[in-house]
This record gives sequence, structure tokens and C-alpha cells, in this order.
Amino acid sequence: MNRRDFSAHLMGLGLGATALPALAQEKPVEGKHYVKLGSPAPVNAPAGKIEVIEFFWYGCPHCNAFEPTLDAWQKKLPADVAFRRVPVAFREQYAVHQRIYYALEALGKVEALHRKVFYALHSERQRLEQPAEIAAFMEKNGIERAKFQEVFDSFAVQTRAKQATRLADAYKIDGVPAMGIHGKYFTSGTIAGTPEKALQVTEYLVQTLRKG
Repeated sequence: MNRRDFSAHLMGLGLGATALPALAQEKPVEGKHYVKLGSPAPVNAPAGKIEVIEFFWYGCPHCNAFEPTLDAWQKKLPADVAFRRVPVAFREQYAVHQRIYYALEALGKVEALHRKVFYALHSERQRLEQPAEIAAFMEKNGIERAKFQEVFDSFAVQTRAKQATRLADAYKIDGVPAMGIHGKYFTSGTIAGTPEKALQVTEYLVQTLRKG
């Protein structure tokens, strides 16, 4: 989903299988399948690890459809790859979705509720934009309302959301889902051709970095 389409709630794309298609026997090409950053973006991976980031927005139908494929892919990554998700908001009204993710992360509930947030937005047509609505959703899913609200409103979560926005700007992300690779490259379904091909390009770039 491009920045200009960010508020358009379109129907998700069916990605189905988790197997990654061949990239037409073609070696990924800079400027065609991925972009090399002119200035390095910050990297937050442990020493000796290659950082891979998925930039996403809970309201993006393409991110919702991509999630099962991405989830299966990231669980099989080698030990020298540090994967993390970074929520972005191209409009201020969606910064609450960044805070939802970081509140879940702070509470140790990403694995349990990350996909449920997508489901609430895209299948149940909840908006999850107002604090009371968000807190009610969390309470329904086993998180005490006051506790969630405290974390959601915390300085730490708000700081993480601002840092996420700065990181997306450093990578020059203008659409989601997108993949950032160790502060040096980014790719996406739009650039590579499909979200699955973007994962293949990501694997290629990880191998390139591993070789030095």
C-alpha cells in the first residue's frame, strides 16, 4: 500500500501458500528489485547479527494478507538474522496503531494478539482508533483494561512510536509492507513484483551482507 493510498481500506490480496516463487531465475538487480540507501539507516541488531525489518501498518490490507507468509518465513530464518517488525503511520491519526503494537510488545502479547488486531480491523471491520475502543478490544482478549491503558499511554511506548517513524523516514519507506535490510537496503512487493518475491530479494541481500 503506497503512502497516497494509506487510508484506503481495500480488500486484501490472497497470498495463500508460504512457498516462495522463483524470481524468474533472475539475480536481484539494484534499482529494479531493491533500493540501496544513500545514507545508512540506524541498526539495532546485536553484534554479529544482520537486521531485517518488516515495515507494516495494521490497517493495510496487503500487510494483513502478507502476514501468514511473513510469519512462516521469519520462523525459519538462520541464527545470524535478527528480525523485527516496525509499525508505521503515514498519517497522524494512525499513530495509535503504532502504539498498539508497542504496547503489546511491552506486555509480551505480540505473539498472542498481533494477528488478532489484523483480524479485528479487516474481518470484523473495527477501526481501533479511539482509546476506549482499543482498551475494550484488549480487555476482550484477556488484557486488563487499566493495565493496557497505562502501557499504551506510557512515555516509553510513545517514544518507540516516534522512533519507528524516524526509522521509516531513514529507510525512505513510502509504502507497506516493505522490508529493510541492515540499514543499507529496502525492498517491497511493489519494487520486487510481489511480497513473496520481496522475501526472496531480502534473502539475497542477507547473503550479500553475510559475504561482506
